[in-house]
Amino acid sequence: MKLNGSQIIIECLKEQGVDTVFGYPGGTILNVYDELYKHPEIRHILTSHEQGASHAADGYARATGKVGVCLATSGPGATNLVTGIATAYMDSIPMVAITANVGCSLLGKDSFQEVDIAGVVMPITKHSFIVKDVTKLADTIRRAFAIARSGRPGPVLVDVPKDLTATITDYQPAQIYDAEPTDKTTKTQLYDAAEMICKAARPMIFVGGGCVLSGAQDEVRELAERIQAPVCDSLMGKGVFAGTHELYTGMLGMHGTKTSNLAMSRCDLLIVLGARFSDRCAGNTQLFAKQAKILQIDVDAAEVNKNVLVDASLIGDMKTVLQKLLPMLTEQNHDEWLEEVKDSMQRYPLNYRKDVLTGPAVIETLYDVTDGQAIITTDVGQHQMWAAQYYKYTAPRTLLSSGGLGTMGYGVGAALGAKCGRPDKVVVNIAGDGCFRMNMNEILTATRNEIPIIEIVINNHVLGMVRQWQTLFYGQRYSNTILDDHLDICKVSEGMGATAFRVTEKEELKSVLEKAIALNKPVVIECVIDRDDKVFPMVPAGKSNHEVFDERDLQNR
Repeated sequence: MKLNGSQIIIECLKEQGVDTVFGYPGGTILNVYDELYKHPEIRHILTSHEQGASHAADGYARATGKVGVCLATSGPGATNLVTGIATAYMDSIPMVAITANVGCSLLGKDSFQEVDIAGVVMPITKHSFIVKDVTKLADTIRRAFAIARSGRPGPVLVDVPKDLTATITDYQPAQIYDAEPTDKTTKTQLYDAAEMICKAARPMIFVGGGCVLSGAQDEVRELAERIQAPVCDSLMGKGVFAGTHELYTGMLGMHGTKTSNLAMSRCDLLIVLGARFSDRCAGNTQLFAKQAKILQIDVDAAEVNKNVLVDASLIGDMKTVLQKLLPMLTEQNHDEWLEEVKDSMQRYPLNYRKDVLTGPAVIETLYDVTDGQAIITTDVGQHQMWAAQYYKYTAPRTLLSSGGLGTMGYGVGAALGAKCGRPDKVVVNIAGDGCFRMNMNEILTATRNEIPIIEIVINNHVLGMVRQWQTLFYGQRYSNTILDDHLDICKVSEGMGATAFRVTEKEELKSVLEKAIALNKPVVIECVIDRDDKVFPMVPAGKSNHEVFDERDLQNR
C-alpha cells in the first residue's frame, strides 16, 4: 500500500502495540500530529514541556515493562527531551523518542530550529537514527523498538526530516516477534557458580535493577530461600525481593541500612544480581566486600569488572540464567549467619522522631494507608531516600526513581506515565520543595488530562540533601540551599486545577491521604517538616560501606 511518512510512523506504532504516547507538537512534526489526530486508538498526552514527555514515557515503561514513546519537534523541542533520555539511559529503561527535523535540503545550514539531535544524544542512547530515505522509515522504527527492548534495554531516538513525513512510498505491515532472551552461559560456568554458592558459609545476595527488567522476582526469591542467604537491594532493585520477607535486610550503600552495609562487609560470598556496583552502592570500590568472593550475574558483559573486580560471572538474561542455575543448587542451612544478621537488624533499626511530622513519618503513613500496594514515583533528594527506606515494596515496578542520573523534576512526569500505563493502581509521587519547582508545570498535564495522581511535597524550605552535606561536611556553610522565597505550593497547585492540602501536624496526615485517594483526581499534599531533618544511616562519599554511621553515632562522637 502507499502511505506517506507520517502514516508510516503511526502504523508502525500500532504494529508495536503502542497505546499511549507523550509529546508536544511544533512546526516540523505537524504532519505526524495531523495523522495522529485520525487515530484515537493511540492516546496522546500533551505535556506542559517536552522534558515532562520524556519522563512520562520513562515512567510508563518502568511501570508496565513496555517501550515508552515520546514525540517532539525539532530544535528546542528535541533538546528538551535530552534530560529524560539520559535518565532512561542511566537506568536501562526502554524508550523510543521520535523527533522531526527540518527538511533534508535544509539540514546542515543552521536553519530555523535545526539541531543535530541524533548526534546530541549519541552518548545517552543505545542507538540514534536520522532517516533521510522514506523507504527506510518503517524498518528504522521497527529496529528502534527492537533495540530499545532487547538485551540490556535503553532509549533509542529516531529523527525524521519534515519532508519525509509527507513523502509517499510503499508500506508493508510486519509482524513483530519478541527477541530471544540473551544467554551466554556455559554448563561449566553454571557448575562453577553453583559450587561457589554451595561452599559459602556466609552468602549474601545483592539485587539490582536488572532483576526488575528481567522479571526474575520468583527466581530471586527461590534462590534466597534455597540457600538461606540474607538479601539487600539497590534503589533500582526495589520490590524484586519483598521488603516484608524475613531474609530482607534493606537497601545497600550510601543511605542503606547499617545491617546491609555491615553484612556485606562480613559475608564470604556476595551474589550480585543485575547490579552495576554504582558508587552510591559500593562506596570505595577498592574496599568493597573485601572478605568475600563475588559472583556477578548480568545481561551486559561490559559491567563485569568495570567498577569492582569479581571472582566469577554469568552473562545472560537474569530470569533465564537463574532458571538454569537453581536446579544445580541444594538446600543450604546458614542458621548461624542468619542469626548474626538478625541480631544486627535488631541492634540497628531505622529510626526517626515519632512525636512530630517528619519525612519518614509521611512515608510510613502512606504505606499504611495504601496497604503497600501503590506505585511510588520520586524526585531526587532526601525524600527519595526516605521513600526507599520506609515504604516496603513487595513487587517490582512499584518504585520508579531516577537512580543513575539523579534527575530532580523526574517524578511528576513519571507518575503521569505510570498512571496512564497502570490506571488500576494508586500512583503517588514523592517530591521535595526544590524538585517541585523544577517541573510543577506537569500538574497542569494531570488536571488537563484528568490523570488522578497524588503529589506529596515534603517541604523543608531548603534543598535538603545538599544542606545535609553542608551540615556534615562543609562546616554548616549553607551556600544557596535555603529556599526563602514566597512560593505557596497549595495556591499554585490550586491555580493549576488540582486539589491541595497543607499538613503541618503528624495527626492530620492519615485522613488527608485517605481523602486524596478517595477523590480520584489530581491532588497535591504539602507536608511541612523541619529543615534540619536528615537521612540516616549514611556512608560518606568515597568511604567503605562498613564506615556507615547514623545519628546516634554522631551524638556519641
